[in-house]
Amino acid sequence: MKKIYSILAALVLCGIVFNACKKDVNPSLGKDNPVAAIFVVKKLYKGTDVKITSEALTGASKTGGIVISNQSGKNFPQGTLIIQSLDRGQMAGLLVDLGAAEVPFVPGDSVVIDLEGGILSKTGESLQLKGLSAANIQKIASGKPMLARSVSMGALSKDFALYENTLIKITADTKPLPAAGDTYAGAKTLDDGSGSTVELLTKTEATFAGNSMPASATYTVIPVYGNADGNFGSTQQVRLRTEADVANASGPIYAGWPESFETPDASFKGSYNMNTPDVPDNNVQLKTGNWKLLHSIFGNTAGRDRFNEPGKQSIRFNQNLTVSALLQMNFDLPNGASKVTLWHGAYYTDAISTFRLEYSTDGGTTWVAAGPDVKAQSGGSRQETFALNIKGKVRFRINKLGLGPTSVPNVYNGRLCIEDIAIYSN
Repeated sequence: MKKIYSILAALVLCGIVFNACKKDVNPSLGKDNPVAAIFVVKKLYKGTDVKITSEALTGASKTGGIVISNQSGKNFPQGTLIIQSLDRGQMAGLLVDLGAAEVPFVPGDSVVIDLEGGILSKTGESLQLKGLSAANIQKIASGKPMLARSVSMGALSKDFALYENTLIKITADTKPLPAAGDTYAGAKTLDDGSGSTVELLTKTEATFAGNSMPASATYTVIPVYGNADGNFGSTQQVRLRTEADVANASGPIYAGWPESFETPDASFKGSYNMNTPDVPDNNVQLKTGNWKLLHSIFGNTAGRDRFNEPGKQSIRFNQNLTVSALLQMNFDLPNGASKVTLWHGAYYTDAISTFRLEYSTDGGTTWVAAGPDVKAQSGGSRQETFALNIKGKVRFRINKLGLGPTSVPNVYNGRLCIEDIAIYSN
């Protein structure tokens, strides 16, 4: 019987963590939720150290989330525990400083933290929970998924504190490009070609510090405020946990890319299908070259079109078509392709749609799928990565499939937004 009660108690705690922190009063019990969401806890900090009390949290005395830090890579200070949770649509992370103690938790552990006596404090610009030990933390489950959001460099640069201590993915080049023998150790500049950069910091004692630095890759990282010595401080940094957080290593991005569709202005092509002296056969001159925009236009409606800051435009494809809608390069790149990345999302509240990335090595005469068909992201945008090994001259296009009018649940063919296409040389 005691074992059954223990299992029930653990299940209750699981429910508390993942429904975190709603401060509503339970009308049947007349009691507040004892667990506060991470973002609620962090709001207690007003510029000076604050001791956490249940009174300040309207009766709550705990918080919880999924462990995303990994001490095995030795790229964070000893005693660092970082958790994140998604509550009411807000992803938030919390760094817990356990001092010099070993951290008995691993990535994917679901934990509940007893906050009583804890202190919210800043080391430089790094907000941390201090004054607690591992005894204040209870693991309630293992192997939970760790959500890593794809984030554009522009968004990270603008709202760094919003992403601090959460798990994100960024795709970028190392600038300057690594020379033979260059390793991860130290501070490296990551640049995605958008005009924004961030520092990738690797401690000299990190297990992968001596490994070769790629020209470009997709990095799963934790944004922190740190110092050059690897401790926490005031510099905006991103840090790998282990080398397993590096994927899709490739050649560098072509000069002048990504194509961000910021010029010309959206009014230049006001129709999905047009043939005028300025837009002959739907061909438009963009910063990277001449493109065909067939059944597609520039979209700049805030909150509806899915463009990445600081940009204000993306490409919007028409809906309910029975023929393909295209965003197509009318020019070749000379040195093949090792990777293509792009952002995509359904326009506003439209139904999703399906598209494929295609390439041509014969000047646009024939086109080949560069990967499987992709379902558009709903309710926002996400970055898609295509790992390739194409030699010689190549051009690409987005082919939004003409599946016909949307007819739920059989056909989904809403408007589609494409943004920030980046092509990496081979």
